[in-house]
Amino acid sequence: MERKRVFITGLGVVSSIGNDTAILVESLRNLKHGFKAFPPYHPYKDDPAALVKWISAPSDFEVDSTDFEDWKYPSRYKIRREVLRGFAPHGLYTYCAMKQALEDAALEEEDISNYETGIYTSSGGSPRLLCNNMERMREIGATRCSPTGIVSAIAGTLSFNLVANFKILGNSCGFSSACASSGHALGYAYDDVSLGRQSRMFVAAGEDVNFESVIPFTGMRALSLEVDPTRASCPFDEKRNGFVCAGGGAALVLENEDEVERRGSTPYAELVGWGQSSDGHNVAISHPEGSGLIRALSNAFRSAGIEAGEVDYINAHATSTLIGDASEGKALDKIFTSQGYRPKVSSTKAITGHGLSLASALEATIVSLAMKEGFTPGSAHIQNLDPQFEKLNIIRETETTAPKLAISNSSGFGGANVTLVFRGV
Repeated sequence: MERKRVFITGLGVVSSIGNDTAILVESLRNLKHGFKAFPPYHPYKDDPAALVKWISAPSDFEVDSTDFEDWKYPSRYKIRREVLRGFAPHGLYTYCAMKQALEDAALEEEDISNYETGIYTSSGGSPRLLCNNMERMREIGATRCSPTGIVSAIAGTLSFNLVANFKILGNSCGFSSACASSGHALGYAYDDVSLGRQSRMFVAAGEDVNFESVIPFTGMRALSLEVDPTRASCPFDEKRNGFVCAGGGAALVLENEDEVERRGSTPYAELVGWGQSSDGHNVAISHPEGSGLIRALSNAFRSAGIEAGEVDYINAHATSTLIGDASEGKALDKIFTSQGYRPKVSSTKAITGHGLSLASALEATIVSLAMKEGFTPGSAHIQNLDPQFEKLNIIRETETTAPKLAISNSSGFGGANVTLVFRGV
């Protein structure tokens, strides 16, 4: 079957470095991080490993309450009460990102709700609302729990809400593969459009960022405890010691070439292929030699019909952990530098933090914007590059040239690896 070309025609974002694409681009150009002080929680005041200093949370949203009636969000979004009550905090973020993306793509109602348009989502659910629902059930009885308690809290919450509220009639599914979740969503959305199963796919991803979603990672010793925010997330630095949890939402519109021509759209970028693989190694830690990511990269190149030497920019998964960054570095060395190729490399998580299920979609948004707006984002906060990355062409400042062919890597728990391939238009 002849594959159709797939283009990204609409973007929306709610993040710590911008609640729209214009502010996001400005932050990326200036490498301006979005980290905020994470308040101390007294139950853990005697546990140094739980004293997380920073989170990466969207501004202009107040969603700490478990009661949606107390939430505050930008006035440009008019959301009915019966819609809002089904949301987790990241449901609100992602709904607003979807609104942006649909407006950005200039889609009419008939373009959104038809049998040829679907949506894939990704999130880890809402630990806060899940905990709150369980506590209420035990304390006051099951029938006193919110009727939307389940659909707002479990991992499929984004699909339930977005499919219903945007009247999606095509393919839909929620992906939950940890930090590779929205990479899988984008990859399978690409397949649906390129193979002609759907003419258009939306991909939407989001994560909460609060006590219940952040603190459990301290048990893994995965979070940075740095006092200085510019040292809290420093991928590839020799003193990196953990990531900063990020919340927010991102949405992308993928359309086939026929729809782009019919509507007269101006795409941000073309998604030309993807690849995935599994490490088969450890429930939480990447394979130390990057073997799974190497296969994902190779599969992506075969899918896109390209060679490694054509890639000129890599948006790395690198989260600022010792083992994860090193694993990816070995994979990139094997595929690129050992073959004489030196594409630019950066990790935008240095300023966005790590959005878990959100990460791939947010970084696909970043790559698409870079291609359209004419820049390549740098890798911030590196004071001393870890010697094991010296062979890689890691850029530390944003450059004023756009990538022509770029990849974005994601790796999740259980050794799930995804590589997406983008071409400028």
